Amino acid sequence: MRIDLHILLALYALGTAPAQEVPRTWNQPDIDTLELPAANSAFSQIHLDERAYYRIPERTIYRSYPVYAPGREPAGYRESLEAREPEIAFDAARLTTPQQWIDAGEVVFNAATSFNPVFFSAENLHDPEFVRQNEMPVSKDGVIPFARWVIRRKGVVELGSMGCNTCHTRVLPDGTVAQGAPGNNPNDRQGALLLAASAKILGADKALARVRAFARQFQSPWLPTDSNRLTDTMSLDEFIEAGRQIPAGVTARANTSMILPPQIPDLIGVRERKYLDHTAIVRQRGIADLMRYSSLAQDLFSQDRYGANPPLSAKPPAVRYSDPQLYALALYLYSLRPPRNPNPFDAAAARGRLLFKREKCGECHTPPLYTNNGLIKDIGLDLRYTLESHKSTGYYKIPSLKGVWYRGPLGHHGSAATLADWFDPARLAPDYVPTGFKGYDGKTRGIPGHPFGLTLSLSQRTDLIAFLNTL
Repeated sequence: MRIDLHILLALYALGTAPAQEVPRTWNQPDIDTLELPAANSAFSQIHLDERAYYRIPERTIYRSYPVYAPGREPAGYRESLEAREPEIAFDAARLTTPQQWIDAGEVVFNAATSFNPVFFSAENLHDPEFVRQNEMPVSKDGVIPFARWVIRRKGVVELGSMGCNTCHTRVLPDGTVAQGAPGNNPNDRQGALLLAASAKILGADKALARVRAFARQFQSPWLPTDSNRLTDTMSLDEFIEAGRQIPAGVTARANTSMILPPQIPDLIGVRERKYLDHTAIVRQRGIADLMRYSSLAQDLFSQDRYGANPPLSAKPPAVRYSDPQLYALALYLYSLRPPRNPNPFDAAAARGRLLFKREKCGECHTPPLYTNNGLIKDIGLDLRYTLESHKSTGYYKIPSLKGVWYRGPLGHHGSAATLADWFDPARLAPDYVPTGFKGYDGKTRGIPGHPFGLTLSLSQRTDLIAFLNTL
């Protein structure tokens, strides 16, 4: 029996709670029906089988510590870390209450999966010029929340990154941190700087060979058209420039694209979503499906097969999350609430709400979730991402408008920096300069599709945006 979290909390309050039941993540029948078929069903994803999955060792999560911006680190902080002993931070046997499970999920959310620099290095985070030039967000407490210091051996302090927090943490304008929100650190731009630096150390030819090998993980050789094949002929300078073009809030993450990188999804409110990812690739029938998606996104995507094509990697990952770790993580994500909304519901917002109803926006963005959790196939959008990627379903999911005030950039590629840009009819023109993701080559291009609202007057668009900003 699966028990809803809210029911479980109520049972604990009454003192009648049952023992915590952890779902089995890699249950073969559920894995086989987890995803929508690919646009070409002959190349739907085939995942690692259940027995092979559970042969992969479980990840050990060590206690981690905040990374402070240059000049904000407390006196003696580094020395205190070097003197610490390694500590195991996740132990399911010690979790006896719902809140303990949620707190443990936050530990998993911030846990590093990599100790090798991908976007930024330990030296970068000690360099005030790097932080300034890259506009790296810093919290009001002086913390850079996209990475953590980790101690796995006494005296050795490592920079840990590529946990959920690396992409799904946002520093708001007032300096508060919203975990689960789309990240606003320009990760890929920083990765472009690391690529340029590696070329000076390794030589341009070796650096180019490495980045091309990395880029091939995004290719779909079974598709007759695949934008990602451009990376086979790109020069080192073109790779660096492509990385520089990817703004904060957009990233070329696992199973996506370097040419068409997606906007980072908002995990706040994920419990209310019927489908996960922009292309609705994963069905969310319950909390165990979010666990499965998390395992795929972090560890298992390289083992997927598409038709007769071999997996991206012949070797399984060295470690994977345990079932209790994934369950705690999912409970934590389900518990997240949006940050305090600073936008008042004023006269402009009231007029905007009437426009929202008059223009029938609620048919797709249905209150109270402000999504009908449905799928769309063609409203003029750029369909390449949903036809030319490992997540190709032929559909985009209809996103929720809740929290749109903090989530920019907007659109499935993050092409529009703000709602005003999204409702600007000029964005349809081929000579438009996108305010968000401009494209891997930085050239002018239109942002097609979603014509709704573009025929409104400027004052009407202003009122509609005022309403949307209150959601």
